[in-house]
Amino acid sequence: MLHHFCSYTFLLLFLISFFRVPNRTLTINENAIIAPADGKVVVIEETVDVEYFKTKRLQVSIFMSPANVHVNRNPLSGEVVYNQYHKGKYLVAWDPKSSTDNERHSVVIKKGETEVLVKQIAGALAKRIINYLQVGQKVNQTDEMGFIKFGSRVDMLLPPGTKVNVQLNQVVKGGVTVIATL
Repeated sequence: MLHHFCSYTFLLLFLISFFRVPNRTLTINENAIIAPADGKVVVIEETVDVEYFKTKRLQVSIFMSPANVHVNRNPLSGEVVYNQYHKGKYLVAWDPKSSTDNERHSVVIKKGETEVLVKQIAGALAKRIINYLQVGQKVNQTDEMGFIKFGSRVDMLLPPGTKVNVQLNQVVKGGVTVIATL
């Protein structure tokens, strides 16, 4: 009986921890792209976007473990000009193919001439992506854009030549860490 109680208590504490939205001082900086998620930077590389831009972009990817906060935030203020859900697989989130093969939700936020694509990507455990945004919606930097249940990854595709302020394996905080400057 005690064993079951301990198991249920652990599960309850894990779920409460997972769905938390911590009170933190958010970074508002119109010349910066702010981390959309808590986690670890696992990719910083040039890539060709096949979904929206059809050109070279700078990709910065953040891996979220089940222990991270899973609220996702707008990395910049602007207008939502693209919003698309894609069915897919559930490869582990650190697999490079997860960016294109996994279930994901892609959003492009445009500010002036700058467009940033943000992909919420489901991982092996994540089976549900929630996205609150709609095309035509005006969004504010660091406001909640959605949620990924039980671990995953968030990719950002930035304009070529963007100055990146983070390094591989750096731990970042959603809504706080400056990923890049415009």
